[in-house]
Parts: sequence; C-alpha cells; structure tokens
Amino acid sequence: MAEIWFWSVLLGVLGLVFGSFIATIAIRWPAERSILKGRSACDSCGKELAWYELVPVASYAVQLGNCRTCAAPIKPGHVEIELIAAIIGVVAGIVAPGVDGAAGAVFGWLLLALAALDLRAFWMPNELTGALAATGVLTGIASLQPELFERLIGGLAGFFGLLLAASAYRVIRGKDGLGGGDPKMLGGIGLWLGWRMLPWVLLGACVIGLAYVGVMRLRGVKLGDDHKLPFGVYLAVAAFVVWIVERFL
Repeated sequence: MAEIWFWSVLLGVLGLVFGSFIATIAIRWPAERSILKGRSACDSCGKELAWYELVPVASYAVQLGNCRTCAAPIKPGHVEIELIAAIIGVVAGIVAPGVDGAAGAVFGWLLLALAALDLRAFWMPNELTGALAATGVLTGIASLQPELFERLIGGLAGFFGLLLAASAYRVIRGKDGLGGGDPKMLGGIGLWLGWRMLPWVLLGACVIGLAYVGVMRLRGVKLGDDHKLPFGVYLAVAAFVVWIVERFL
C-alpha cells in the first residue's frame, strides 16, 4: 500500500508539471511559436506571468480563473490538460507501482500531447510521434512487457495497417479519410503495447468516435462528409485504457 501511495503521488505531481508543459506545446506549437523560449503571458493583456502565477492548477484556483492584472478569464484548456496529466500519473502509479507505472505515465503523457495537438489543430508532429515510437522501443529494450519482438511487430502492423486503410479510403472515396499522423501514432502505440493489443485499440477508438457522432446527432448537429474528427484523440484514449486493462490480464 505504501508503494502505491508513493508512486501515485510522485507520478501525479510529475503529471502536473508535464501537463503544464504539454498545455504550452498545444498552444504555442500550432502557432509556430517556440515552446522552449519566451515567458508565458496573459492572452488578453500580454503581461508576462510571474512564477507564482504558473503553479499548475493552484494558480488558476487562487486567481479564480482570472488574470491578476486585467481580470480577463483564463482559458480553462490549460488547467484541464494539467489535471488530465495528473490523473494519468496517479492512475499509472496505482495500476503498476514502480518502473512499469512510470513508463506507463510517460506513455500517457505523450498520448495526451498528441491528442491535445490533434484536437486543437488536427496536427500531430513527427517529433512527437517519433518520441512515442522511440520510447516504446526503449522500454522494450529495458525488458518491460510486452517483449521487444511483439512491440516491433506492433509498430509495423499499426503503421502499415492504418496507412493501407487510409490509402484504400482515398482510392474508393477520392479524398483523405485520415491524417498523415494517424498511422504514425498507431505505429508508436504498437511499439508500446505490442501487436496483440492493436485490434482492441482500434475497436476502442472507433467506438469512441461513433459515440461522439451519435451524441452530436442527438444534439441536432449535422456532421457532413467534410467534417473533421480528431481520430488521434480517440486513439490516445483507447490506447491508455488498453494499457491499464493489460496490467490486469
């Protein structure tokens, strides 16, 4: 029990820190702003923020969601990502306290970064999908389950399987049905989870996507053929859920 408490608290706190960085990535990268240089500033008045205004979640709560200088509302997206990242860390620490849980938290945070960018800009940069793939291989080399061979097959199957599906859709429908980052993301997921879990990831992502479409239709929102869906978000949620379930198998 003490080990679970230690790892869940540690990874939860780290999740707040990494979540703040992920939120910065989601805001700056699509706007072609440096994610490493430049101080954070209020979106409304442009005033640079002091360190005590950048404490994850706490600063937002103390300031009641408003800028200390101009009192303009702070967009809640930043704190939402911080909270999700913290939850990812806590869950990983509870499900698999130890090195496996720490690796799972990294997996979840990378998925969150990709999902945030896909949701905001329908864009998943090669740097992040490459990081997802590289860390999947490294954890396999470190002898974490599944075995490296299963991961490598999963990486190839995920990438080429979804690439083939996207190509077939383009030929049949005459337009793109998936973004270029989706096959790379699924390939990276395969390098983490192995080939055996990929069908469940795809099934989960499709169910989530269909559920979203169903909710939109119940709300009277018509989704045309040209309506874009952030499939990377659905893949991210499904992949982390599968990682959790896999710990109990």
